[in-house]
Amino acid sequence: MKLLYIGIVIFLAGVFPVKAQIRVVADCAITYAISADESGANKEINESLQSSTKTVYIKGNESRTDLVSPSFTQSLIYNKATGAAVILREFGNNKFMTRLDHAKWLEENKKYEGMTVTLPGTETKTILGYECRKGMIQLKDGSSFVLYYATAIVPSVKEFEYQFKDIPGFVLEFESQEADGKKIKYTATKINMSPVPASKFDIPTSGYRLLN
Repeated sequence: MKLLYIGIVIFLAGVFPVKAQIRVVADCAITYAISADESGANKEINESLQSSTKTVYIKGNESRTDLVSPSFTQSLIYNKATGAAVILREFGNNKFMTRLDHAKWLEENKKYEGMTVTLPGTETKTILGYECRKGMIQLKDGSSFVLYYATAIVPSVKEFEYQFKDIPGFVLEFESQEADGKKIKYTATKINMSPVPASKFDIPTSGYRLLN
């Protein structure tokens, strides 16, 4: 009887394979390297991009994306619970802040409405130890994204990268291509799963000029 039971379990496992569990990551920092297609940008722009980094911080319902380049810095702080965001920009000694409520946030990402998401799932690559599947996104304006997303992990906040909100995993590499053919690639180079300080998501109360 015991052997019959084991046989049934093995048979059912073959017919109904156990779905791999996806870990929701709610506390992490990921750094991305940035590069451009040399045929689509001049040498000065390429060198600037290669000297730039993008870092994404996630904690619960909040996210922060820091884009740091030799000429400027930009931080996007997004709250999933409210659907609102704040954009901080610094050009030398000039600092600017833009507040976006939920309606303005949707308007800011209006270009992604009606996008087509294709997840072939056949081509894979390993990034930072995670197996990533290939996906593609096509926008109505002719621009597109080719991406690779980790199937084992998913961020607790996805809407801060609005074009990736429906991707069933953590996007660790993507290449954007504008309608004019210009390409920019972002590749994750480091993942830190240590708790992110809550102060990372504090909104400055002074020192920034408020823009509408």
